[in-house]
Order: sequence, then C-alpha cells, then structure tokens
Amino acid sequence: MAQLEGYYFSAALSCTFLVSCLLFSAFSRALREPYMDETFHLPQAQRYCEGRFSLAQWDPMITTLPGLYLLSVGVVKPARWIFGWSEHVVCSIGMLRFVNLLFSVGNFYLLYLLFRKVQPRHKNVSLAWILWLHVPSNKHCLGCVLRRERRRAEAH
Repeated sequence: MAQLEGYYFSAALSCTFLVSCLLFSAFSRALREPYMDETFHLPQAQRYCEGRFSLAQWDPMITTLPGLYLLSVGVVKPARWIFGWSEHVVCSIGMLRFVNLLFSVGNFYLLYLLFRKVQPRHKNVSLAWILWLHVPSNKHCLGCVLRRERRRAEAH
C-alpha cells in the first residue's frame, strides 16, 4: 500500500507541475509587463538579483520581508553561472515568475507532508485535499488575468 501511495503522490506532483507550467506559459504570454503587485515587487527583486541589498534601495510600499527575494537570488544566480546567461536574462520578469512556479510545486510537497502528519490514516484523502486547494487557485488567477487582457485588447 505504501508503494501505491508513492505512485499517487508522484502522479499528483507531476500533474501539478505540468498544470503549473501550462498556466505559467499562458500567463507569461498574456502579460509581458508587471501585473498587480508585481509593479512593486519586480523592481525590488531585480535590485536584489543585481546584488544591491542596501536598505536605501528598499521600496517603502513593500510590507513583506525580503525572504522570497533572497531565495530567488539563490536560485537564479547559480543558473547564471551554470548556463552562462546574462544578468538581464536571470533577473527578467519571466525568470523571477518561474522561481515562484518552483516554490509553488515545493509548497505542494510541504502541504502533502503536513497533511500526512495531521491525518496519517487518510493519506489519499490528504492528497485529494491538496490538489483541490492548489490547482483551482492557480486557474482562477489565470482566468481573471486573461479576461482582463482580452477586454484591454478589444478596447484598443
């Protein structure tokens, strides 16, 4: 039974990653410019990506801690060294959004571990809950964005 649970989890994680990649692709094609709070967070993340960490560079409109920015630098900087990409590429809006996609899949795994700890007897139910919570929230966000962009394009 434990082996079957591993297969279920692998399938669910793979499907989540695939759906997230498809949504990421559609979202990135529809929105080439910063969207919603990205107008504040993207310049801040790009400053961190460029190695400018001083408090004088901090945007006062941002009320969250800089953890995601620092983690993003920890992901994109090695990609720059390994693949030889320019700083412009690794600090781009697409690359920084992709880092969020990776963290989204990581959150799926952490939720799975949490649900297994809380409900050890109902592991498959826990997996179903995680899928129900994780995937629709991403689809809803994309649907709103695509409708807004379609209306904007029709207005022009």
